Amino acid sequence: MKTIVLAGATSASGLAVTRALITAGMRVVATGRSADRLQPLADAGARTDVADATSLDDMIALAERLASDGLTVDAVVPLVGGWRGGGGLAGQSDEDFAALLPALDAVRATSRAFDGALRASDAGRFAIVSSTAVARPLAGGANYAAVKAASEAWTRAVAQGFAKTARDAGEPLRAASVVFRAKALDAESLAPRIVGLWDADAVELNDRVIDLE
Repeated sequence: MKTIVLAGATSASGLAVTRALITAGMRVVATGRSADRLQPLADAGARTDVADATSLDDMIALAERLASDGLTVDAVVPLVGGWRGGGGLAGQSDEDFAALLPALDAVRATSRAFDGALRASDAGRFAIVSSTAVARPLAGGANYAAVKAASEAWTRAVAQGFAKTARDAGEPLRAASVVFRAKALDAESLAPRIVGLWDADAVELNDRVIDLE
């Protein structure tokens, strides 16, 4: 049974992905900062853990707890998001930029904390949800597009790290890092894409940017 960590999963998307993964026979570990907000995920069958997806310390501690329980982590998907924008370039405030940065923080913290676990898995997967705004940024969404672009760059660096580790060890590539881009995130379209992360070999999947329709 594959174990999937959904970090920052207390959103409609987190619940939809959780239900889809459990229906597919996978184990879900869902994190959030509020036990109350995690309850619907627990009701859906997920193992829940109160932990901050943007905190490297929290994510390392979670990785260590799962390892001590004998669980091999097969995928990590940070789902911290949000949008702020409008007002043209002049309206791109420092406050809005700071409010958007946790999405990047979560990508960095989760990928670093679980890097070893994903490389040790028979088919490790790291995936983020980005935006089509990266390809066509608008002045009124410059803060948002910049954070998403940075998240994509980090995720592609994770992909290069997976490939280099396999190459240096003379082993086949088993782990893959993927970017999903959405114009407007639809939880029901994201869920099957996460479930389908193992439909392709890591060599085909690693470092791909996939548009969600």
